[in-house]
Order: sequence, then C-alpha cells, then structure tokens
Amino acid sequence: MSLDFGPAVALSCRECGARYPLGPSFACQECFGPLEAAYDFGDVTRAEIESGPANIWRYRSLLPVPSDVASKPNMNPGWTKLVKAGNLGRALGIKSLYVKDDSGNPTHSFKDRVVAMAVEAARNFGFHTLSCSSTGNLAGAVTAAAARAGLDACVFIPANLEQAKITMARVFGGRLIGIDGTYDEVNRFCSELIGDPMGDKWGFVNVNLRPYYAEGSKTLAYEIAEQLGWRLPEQIIIPIASGSQLTKIDKGFKELIKLGLVEDTPYKVFGAQAAGCSPVSTAYKAGHDVVQPVKPDTIAKSLAIGNPADGPYVLDIARRTGGGVEDVTDAEIVAAMKLLASTEGIFAETAGGVTVGVLKKLTESGVLDPEAETVVLNTGDGLKTLDVLGGESVQPTAVIKPSLDAFRATV
Repeated sequence: MSLDFGPAVALSCRECGARYPLGPSFACQECFGPLEAAYDFGDVTRAEIESGPANIWRYRSLLPVPSDVASKPNMNPGWTKLVKAGNLGRALGIKSLYVKDDSGNPTHSFKDRVVAMAVEAARNFGFHTLSCSSTGNLAGAVTAAAARAGLDACVFIPANLEQAKITMARVFGGRLIGIDGTYDEVNRFCSELIGDPMGDKWGFVNVNLRPYYAEGSKTLAYEIAEQLGWRLPEQIIIPIASGSQLTKIDKGFKELIKLGLVEDTPYKVFGAQAAGCSPVSTAYKAGHDVVQPVKPDTIAKSLAIGNPADGPYVLDIARRTGGGVEDVTDAEIVAAMKLLASTEGIFAETAGGVTVGVLKKLTESGVLDPEAETVVLNTGDGLKTLDVLGGESVQPTAVIKPSLDAFRATV
C-alpha cells in the first residue's frame, strides 16, 4: 500500500517516544501510551499559507494529508470567524476579547475539522466505512463527511442525546446506532468492534484513526494566530470533553513558534468543564496528576465524557502555561448561552455556554487578567441544543391584537 501523509513521517508515543510506521494504530506497543503524528515539516512560510484556500487546507503543509488534499471531495471546514467581542468584553470587564466561532463549519461544530483529517486517513488505508463513538456533533460530522467522500457510515451514540443532533446525523444517511449507556461505554464498545471481523476495513475516526483525526484541532490554533495577525493570544478558554482539542491547540501554538511563524510570547491555557462532568477540573483543584473517572450528569452532553483520555495532559498544559481548569453549573451554562447571544448575536450550544460561563467565573474571581487579550471558543451551534432553553426565552415577548393601540399598551 502506498501511503501519502504529506509531512507526517511516523507515529510517535506521547509517553515514551517510541516511533512506529504510519498506520491505523492508536496505542504504543511498549507502554500503551497514545500515538500521535510526527513530522518533518521543512520550510513553511506565512506567504505559502496565506495563498491557500479559505479552509483548513491552507495549513496542509502542517497536517498529515497529501499536498493535493484540497482537490478531493471533502467538507472543506475551517477558516471560521474570529469575532471581536466588544459587547461581551464590556459586560464582563475584559479589555480585548474574541470569540472563535466554530458553529460556522459545514455541520455547525468544530468536529468537521477533525473528521476531514480522518477521511483522508481512511482513503489512505483503503477503508470502506467511516465510524465513530460520539456525543452528538461528531456523529453528524462523520455521516456528512462519509456521504461527501463516497464512504459508508456507521455511527454509535448514547441513546439519550439531543434530538437535533440525532436528526442531523440521520439526514446524511448511513447507520446511526443508539446504545443504552454512557459515552464511555459506547467508546469501549467501538474499541472491541475494531478487533472483530465485522469491523474489518472500518475507520473509527476517534479510535484507530485518532492520531490523524486529532491533528485537525491544531487548525484552530493556526487560524487564531493568523487571524490575530500572526501572534498568539495571551489567554484562551477551551472546552474539555476528552481533552484532545485543548492539547492539540497547545501543540499547534508550539509548532508555529518552532517554525518561526509567530513570536514566542507567553500564553495561558484554561480548560472549561460542566460541573456535572468535571473530572479534570476536580483533579486540577485538588492538585492531583491523576484524573478519576465520573458518571456524567449535565446538559452539556457534547462534553459528557467521564473518563477523558487526555485529562492528565490537560492538567500538564494548564499548569505549565499558568492557566487553569474551572467548571460551571447547568444554570450557569444556560445563563452564559443567553449572555453570548444577547451581547454578540452568537447562539452557542451548551459547550459554548460552558466556555463563556467559565470565562465569566474566572474573570469575576480575578484568575483571568482583564487587561490581557483573551480568546474563548464556541464549538457548536445553539440550534442543536434547544431543549435546554426554557421559560420566557422560548416564548414571544408579548402576544397582542394587530393594532397600534395594543402595541402602545405593551411597550
């Protein structure tokens, strides 16, 4: 089999550094540590990147994809808006605040970035089926990308996900299997399926394709730096599910520094969790290096991973950069969703409510520097999590007769 992963030359264990040939592997044979792509980047310039398409493929020379990736059928996600959030900043007392709004991706979440990478890996390995375990957004991204790429799709989800996410995953075709269990149980089932003949020639985007899939999150770091004028933010708030997104954004910042594409300036990374699923936040506050699994119970279902694989690495990054990890209650999540919508016109899903809620909490407690340039991530569209909004916010302000007198009496 002839493989073309562009600048990626091997898989490397994040724990012991053992290296392996590029393949559909995700765990080190020596220590069972996670494998990730290792590169020989060569010369990469700002001009080369800026001449690329307005999607993640402008960074193809930094990703495990072939040089002609942009010419193949794909969802072409990325280059989403970095919104200067002056109104929200004034409401919270933050001088310079931006929202990286990934709800603008093709299936309205950041998952399109990582799945686009997995599609290229599946093509390279000759897989005919794209699969995953998902808390919702990934399911829709996988079925959409498989449809576009001409692959079969079979996706596994906890059966109690938000209806909008189930509908989105189903409309693109393929099979959507609900499992009576938590995400962690769904993920464990998928790992077992890889070793079964039924899973032969299946690419599980977040299991056996994970070393390639996860690299898609680096594009968030690249875009934020480029959209800020080729510099790093001083503070960034990132939601935590498995923790992979946070670790890869940090990896992306470090790569830009190493390649001389940005100045080596300090940045603080803050992780955000829901209080109903906060194993990383709990470990951080207790000063522990080990993350104890929990059973999730939160409205932020896209972040409801009770045993986050990258949790220990998140702790390392938060402490190394001088950042932190915080959590917010379900009520604070909903309030933050409404705050972001009413100040910036951005309707975030619950995960966005988590990051904005943590932003507010850390600012009020004095942990965040209100004078520092800050970026907060919104990773999905609020239309996917309408069920969490209730009360007056889902009703008209008033219902009146069609007359000026009735309107005057109301306002």
